[in-house]
Amino acid sequence: MRLKDCHNFQDFRTLAKKRLPSPIFNYIDGGADDETTYRRNTAAFETCDLVPSVLTGVKDVDLSVTVMGQKLALPIYCSPTALQRLFHHDGERAVAGAAEKYGTMFGVSSLGTVSMEEIAKQTTTPQVYQFYFHKDRALNRAMMQRAKDSGIQVMMLTVDSITGGNRERDLRTGFSIPFKLNLSGMLQFVLKPMWGINYVTHEKFRLPQLEEHVDMGSGATSIGDYFTNMLDPSMNWDDVAEMVKFWDGQFCLKGIMSREDARKAVEIGCTGVIISNHGGRQLDGSRSSFDQLAEIVDEVGDEIDVIFDSGVQRGTHVLKALSLGAKAVGIGRMYLYPLAAAGQPGVERALGLMKAELERDMKLMGKTSIDQLTKDNLRFRS
Repeated sequence: MRLKDCHNFQDFRTLAKKRLPSPIFNYIDGGADDETTYRRNTAAFETCDLVPSVLTGVKDVDLSVTVMGQKLALPIYCSPTALQRLFHHDGERAVAGAAEKYGTMFGVSSLGTVSMEEIAKQTTTPQVYQFYFHKDRALNRAMMQRAKDSGIQVMMLTVDSITGGNRERDLRTGFSIPFKLNLSGMLQFVLKPMWGINYVTHEKFRLPQLEEHVDMGSGATSIGDYFTNMLDPSMNWDDVAEMVKFWDGQFCLKGIMSREDARKAVEIGCTGVIISNHGGRQLDGSRSSFDQLAEIVDEVGDEIDVIFDSGVQRGTHVLKALSLGAKAVGIGRMYLYPLAAAGQPGVERALGLMKAELERDMKLMGKTSIDQLTKDNLRFRS
């Protein structure tokens, strides 16, 4: 199987599985506990049907949106994800380059493997910084100031990761950063030698956003320890309100799943919320993002940008979320599998296929601009 043979999400997933050692593939592919929420995130779209209009004149389709003050050529953006240079040696550089080519937003994670400053110099595309709340308040302010100084346009605070989810696939392989693989996990790396060759012949793996605070060299602190020991489980709305005030710009909360929390986000001055259950990787058994979208839009959609995340695999999924009032849709695994499969050309192919799907599906829906999508386009099955 080659990149040109990939035509959809599942094709890219298959190619990524062929190229990655299974512990790393399963890190991307897995969810928490029994993975019920992970599966429901995509299955939820199947309970909603599109109702197209015809004879509306759809020669030209405009897919652009404005979200969090950023004008995007597509209604999707590349949501921040961790550890990208484990999946392909170019990592965030490849994803940022592809996002710029398609005129959309790109996110850098606190657990990113390329610095926010380097990405800012590489691209002109709008950049989001995904941030975790630390016990050390001075560290929080210093990291936010660093983001300001590098020209980050949007601050994104993840609020559903006070502790790490129970990802049993990783427990079975021993996957962690630094690596602490069991015998079975090590064997999988032997079976995929090209990954190892690329890993050792390119620049050293690092976490530039955190390397001053997490000792990766000695292995003394793992990613799991970072979540357990450095993040602050006492974080509350007053703490976040102080961060919003300090940032004094576009500030969104990622991981909102209730209308009550969305209302509180408005009250403390956030300019956006991202409806997300972390791709089913945190609280298993929680509702799917799509199941919660309508009620949150009804609550705050006229006051704040509501963004959607989790489970998207098709252009029609994007259109359903936009029809319910989402201003934009974040993708994660949808670009991580192509990244793992083929680097920047893979991500570009995935974004190109998604753009073509959206244009085709908009025409079939009888719509020429995103703002024409409404709840009237949808019917839910009982």
